[in-house]
Amino acid sequence: MENEIKRLEEEFQKDFQEASFPKELEALKIKYLGRKSTFTQLFSQIPTLPPKERGAWGKRLNAFKQKITSSLGSAKTQVESKEESIDLTPPSIFPEFGSRHILSIVGEKICSIFEKLGFVTIEGKEIEEEWYNFEALNIPLEHPSREAFDTFYLDLPEKNKGKYLLRSHTSPSQIRVMQGAKPPLAVISPGRVYRPDEVDATHSFMFHQIEGFVVDEDINFAHLKGVLLHFAREFFSDKVELRLRPHFFPFTEPSAEVDISCFICKTGGKKLSEGQKCSVCKGKGWLEILGCGMIHPKVLRACGIDSKKYKGFAFGMGVERIAMLKYGIDDIRLFYENDARFLEQFSL
Repeated sequence: MENEIKRLEEEFQKDFQEASFPKELEALKIKYLGRKSTFTQLFSQIPTLPPKERGAWGKRLNAFKQKITSSLGSAKTQVESKEESIDLTPPSIFPEFGSRHILSIVGEKICSIFEKLGFVTIEGKEIEEEWYNFEALNIPLEHPSREAFDTFYLDLPEKNKGKYLLRSHTSPSQIRVMQGAKPPLAVISPGRVYRPDEVDATHSFMFHQIEGFVVDEDINFAHLKGVLLHFAREFFSDKVELRLRPHFFPFTEPSAEVDISCFICKTGGKKLSEGQKCSVCKGKGWLEILGCGMIHPKVLRACGIDSKKYKGFAFGMGVERIAMLKYGIDDIRLFYENDARFLEQFSL
C-alpha cells in the first residue's frame, strides 16, 4: 500500500503543476478523491488489514487527502482572484473593417446589368492554349499581338513549347462556350488578362476585362447597339448617348469602338467651347468605353456553328477603364498599390 500511495502522490504533483484553470482543478479533485478513484479503493481496503495496522494506514491516507484538498483549494483561490482582478471597464480596441475592392464592385455591377438581360456569367481559364487565344479568333500567325513582346508565353517542356500562354484577352472564353454549347447563347465572361506592357498611368501588365457575346438566328447590329446603350445608361447615367465609330478587330466584322457622351460635363456629346474644361473627357464631349462588332463567320465556323444560319455580336471592355471613367481616377496604378486611403473611398 505504501508504494501505491507514493505513486499517487507523485502523479498528483505532476498533474497539479500542469493545471491552471478552475475546470482543470475540479477535474483533479474528481480524479484523486472521487468515488471511483484509486484513493477511495485504497481506503476501502483498510478493514481487511490486521487491526494493529488499520490506524496507521488510515492516518496516512487522511494526510494524503488533506494535502490534495489543501493544494486544490489554495490554487482555486489564486485563480479566482486573478480573474476578478481583470478590469473589464476600459474600452476595447475596435478592429478596422476592410472593404471590397473597387474593381470587384465595378466588375460585379457590370455583370449584374447584363445578367438582368438574360446573360449567363462564365469565367474562363487564365492559362490558355494558343489556338483559343489567337487562331480560333481569326488572328493570323503574322499578327503583331502574337509576338513575344505582346504576349506572355509559358516556358513549358519542349513538346508543349509555344502552345500555352497567359491569355491576353477574355475572348477565348467565347470560343470554349461556343464549342461546348448550342445556340441560342448569351454569355458574359469576366476575368484577369495579361500583356507585357510597361506600367504607367494608363497601362498595366495585368488588368481585368469583361467579354460578352450573343449568338442566335436573326441577330443584327441594332441588337448590339441596343444592349450597349442599355448598359451605358444603367451604369453611367440615363442621360448618356452612344456613338459607334468604325474600327477593325480580327474576330468581328463589322467592328466598332463605342463612345458615350460625357456624363460629367453633360454636353450631350458636343465639344466644349474654348476655355471650358472637363477632367474626364478633356473637353471632347465623348468617352471611349469599349470595342464591339458582329462575330466573324470564320470564328463561328471554328466553333462548329453554322455561320449561314446563326449570327452573333460580341463586345469587350476593360474594368479598370470603366472604373476610371466612372469615378474620375487618372492613374491605373492606384488600383494595385493597396493604399487604404484610396480604397476606403469606395467601400460599401
